[in-house]
Amino acid sequence: MTTTSETLELVKTALSKSSDDIQKTVNQATGLVAFDLQAPSKNLYPVNTPIRNRMPRIGGGTGVATNWRVVQALLGSGFDAMGWVAEGQRTARMSLTTATKAANYVTFGEEDQVTFEAENAAVSFEDILATETMRVLQKCMLKEENQILGGNASLALGTVGTVTTSASGSGGTLGAATYSVICVALTQEGFKNSSVAGGVATSQTITGADGQTYVLNGGSSMKSAAASQIVTSGQTLFASVAPIVGAVAYAWFFGTVGNEVIQVITTINSMAFNTPLGGGGGSQNATAVTADKSQNSSLAYDGLITTAFKAQSFGSLVTTLATGTAGTGTVLTSTGKGTCTEIDALLLNMWSTYQVSPTVIYVNGQQLKDLTTRCLTGTSGAPLLQVQVKGDDATMNPYQLVAGGNLAFYFNPFAMGGGIKIPILIHPNLAPGTIVAYCEDLPMQYRSNNVPNTAAVKTRKDYYQLQWPLRTRAREFGVYCESVLAVYAPFAIGMITNIAAG
Repeated sequence: MTTTSETLELVKTALSKSSDDIQKTVNQATGLVAFDLQAPSKNLYPVNTPIRNRMPRIGGGTGVATNWRVVQALLGSGFDAMGWVAEGQRTARMSLTTATKAANYVTFGEEDQVTFEAENAAVSFEDILATETMRVLQKCMLKEENQILGGNASLALGTVGTVTTSASGSGGTLGAATYSVICVALTQEGFKNSSVAGGVATSQTITGADGQTYVLNGGSSMKSAAASQIVTSGQTLFASVAPIVGAVAYAWFFGTVGNEVIQVITTINSMAFNTPLGGGGGSQNATAVTADKSQNSSLAYDGLITTAFKAQSFGSLVTTLATGTAGTGTVLTSTGKGTCTEIDALLLNMWSTYQVSPTVIYVNGQQLKDLTTRCLTGTSGAPLLQVQVKGDDATMNPYQLVAGGNLAFYFNPFAMGGGIKIPILIHPNLAPGTIVAYCEDLPMQYRSNNVPNTAAVKTRKDYYQLQWPLRTRAREFGVYCESVLAVYAPFAIGMITNIAAG
C-alpha cells in the first residue's frame, strides 16, 4: 500500500488527540529503537613486549646465517699477569683465543583472513582488513617476545631422572592408596604452552593456510620413570627430582599405576599434594609423553634463557637454588642490610668472572613481591608508611598517607665507577621462580670489542606483510619476519632459577 500525504495527515491528527481519545502502545520493548554501537571495536588484550622493544634490531642480513669471529682471550707470554722484560731484551709473543660463531636465520609469522561478507558488513564500523592486519602484526610481536626470552633450538632437556617420593603429615584430603608419580620438565616455552587443564605441550602438527604441514615441539622433556609411594588417609604426597639444566618448571603426573594424570605444574623441582586427585582439572595421561620435545632445532633460535643455561660452560652465571624440602623448595634470603643474598652473589660472580654488571633485572610478579619482602624488612626498609604534605592544599588536606613500598632499582656495588643502579622490571611471560639479569651494553672496559650490542635481533627481512592472491571470496594475508637473535656476549646474561615463593 502506498502511503500518501493524506494518510500521514490522518495519522498526525490522531496522535494529536489526548490520551483519552487514543491508546499508544509503542514502547522500547517493541525493539523499534536505534542501535548505539560505538566504533571501532575495543581491543582489550595486552601487547606487552618489553625485551623486544629494548633489543636492538640490525638489518642487512644475507645468506642462511649471520657469522662473526670472537677473540675470547689475550694470553700473555710468560706469567700472564707479569710484563717485566730484562734490559735490552725482547719479550715473548702473546697469543689469542678465537672462535667462529654463527646463528641461522629463521622465519616466524602469523596469518588470518577476512571474508568479503565480513569486510562489507563492517563498512562504517571499522576498516576490518586494516584492523585485523594490525592484530596479526601485534600477535607476531608477542610471539617474538616469547622467542627472544625463551626460544630453544639447541638445548635438549632429555629424560627426567629419578623421582624421590615420601608421604607424611595429616589433615589432607588425599585418599589412601599406593600412588605412582611421574615428572616431566618444561622449558620457558613449555611452561607457557602447558597447563593442568590442557596438559603438557608435547608436539603439534601445524597445517598451514597453504595446506602443507610441519611439526612444532612444545617444550617438554621425556618423562621420568614412575616412582611409587604409599599414602595413608590425610597425608601429603611429596616428590622431587634433580634440577634439569634448561628447565624452569616441572609437570607432575600421578595416580594409580597406569593411570598417572597431570595434577600440578610447579616452578621448582618438587611438589606437595594433599587434595583429591583431579582437583586441578587434569586429564592428560602420562602416556601422552613419549619423547623429548624440548627443542626446535631447525625452526627456532636460542633465546636469552636458553643462552644463559648454555653459558654455564663459560662460567657459573646461572644459580640453581637447592631443592630444599620437597614441595617447599628454597626461597630468596635477606642479607639483613637491604639486599638479597642470592642476587648479591650473582652480581659478584658476574663481576669477578667477566667484569660485567647487569643493566636490567627481569622478574615475575611473584619474585618482585618476594624481593620487596626480603629487601624492605622492618629494620632495613622501615618506615614504609610515608607522610606526604601538599604545600598548595595544606589547610584543606594537611597530609596524605602512602602505605607500602616496592623495589624499582637494585644497587650493584660490583661495577666500575662506584657501582650502578639496576632497574627491576616485571616481565609478563617470565616463569615464576626465575630471575634474569641481563647486561644490555658491555661496560667501558669492553669498548674496543667492535660489538655494538651484547645481543641484537639480526634481520634478513624484517616484518613484512603478504596479501595472497584471491582463491576464495576471502582476503588472505600474513605477516612474517626472517631474523635471528645474535648473542655476542653470552656471559652477560645471569640467572637465578628454582626459586620457591615465599
